[in-house]
Amino acid sequence: MTDPMNDPRTMPPSLWAATAPPPPATLPLDGTVRADLCVVGAGYTGLSAALHAAQAGLAVVVLEAAEVGWGASGRNNGQVIPTLSRMDPDDIVASVGTKGEPMVAMIRDSASLVFDLIRTHGMAAEAVQNGWIQPAHRPSRLKLAEKRVRQWSARGAPAAMLDRAETARITGSEYWHGGWTNTTGGRINPLGYARGLAAAAITAGAAIHTQSPAKSMAREGKQWAIATPGGKVLADRVVLATNAYSDDLWPGLKTEVVPVRSYQMATSPVSDNVRKTILPEGHALSDTQGDLYFYRFDANGRLVTGGALMIRAGWESRIRARIGERAARVYPQLGVPTFDYVWHGYIGVNQDRLPHIHELAPGVHAWTGCNGRGVALATAIGREFARAASGVAEQDLALPLSPVKPIAAHALAVKLAPAALGLYRWRDRQD
Repeated sequence: MTDPMNDPRTMPPSLWAATAPPPPATLPLDGTVRADLCVVGAGYTGLSAALHAAQAGLAVVVLEAAEVGWGASGRNNGQVIPTLSRMDPDDIVASVGTKGEPMVAMIRDSASLVFDLIRTHGMAAEAVQNGWIQPAHRPSRLKLAEKRVRQWSARGAPAAMLDRAETARITGSEYWHGGWTNTTGGRINPLGYARGLAAAAITAGAAIHTQSPAKSMAREGKQWAIATPGGKVLADRVVLATNAYSDDLWPGLKTEVVPVRSYQMATSPVSDNVRKTILPEGHALSDTQGDLYFYRFDANGRLVTGGALMIRAGWESRIRARIGERAARVYPQLGVPTFDYVWHGYIGVNQDRLPHIHELAPGVHAWTGCNGRGVALATAIGREFARAASGVAEQDLALPLSPVKPIAAHALAVKLAPAALGLYRWRDRQD
């Protein structure tokens, strides 16, 4: 039976699928092949790992169950954010110890890595690196902004506070009370970026096989054997790059992350006179709320936003109404918008909001828990996995390795996860 998350008939069409360049030509795996590195999953982590490993001279094979960028990498909002969602630098260092500062440096530079790759390889990804803004939805959240600016600035990031007037000018709205910005962030067409990474990896020598789900993984002598319906890869090293779409290929991996459905939507093209009053400098924006407000434009003048729902029943009409009303409240000049595209995908969320990075066995790396920061973070982690596959010693990697930490009563946690939105909304109203 076809996995519904890999079946185009079950998934609503996205703006990105309608506007991204076509993917490079790929075929399912047929027969047995050998590789230095086998990557499972053709999203940002896997494609970044494949590109960087191939550039280092490794023979790389990528297995993808559906198509390039089919999962979260092609379904997100396309904001490139060089932070974690709730963990700030001091928190990261306190949580992971000696690898804390190297990890913070990796995150600090992660957005620049994305845009550098796009420029270097000429990817048609609608890339705009004009900065990312996190405005404060309550005056009390300005303390959070001040803390983040202080901690990131101390580590060399171009972070700066914005007062209320400057925030209103940059966002085009009086809704927020100030905030902060990081100028290395920005926005992309996320599926265009994934397809661009795939094309660059193939040019570098990697082989990418779509419609080739990894069905089993076991040792065969000194190599790992990863079997698909049509063939098998024998590899010295493996990267499992499936995150929120993880299955039972590696026992227990999927139980440390909860796949949370995120709804994305794009308006009809906004008229030029209104367009100039909303995010006039082209920033990407996501604010301080748990029930997140987030906005950016695409290359054709569509405002791209979205949100979350506690109950999936009747999801499309309900998310259109909810986010339409929200957009009109934040941007009165827009009115209640018409949405031409509404789609969804999964975000991998874990309990401590830190990425969990593993060496599951000698030569087998994986991670879970993007927590809504996957574009830049996954690209950077993928590069580190490539360095590991190339023989860089563990102590020289910016990766705090840890054992798999299953979430207690995982199946129940998955079912109850949407209800947590009620708690987030309550907290959003508190000082």
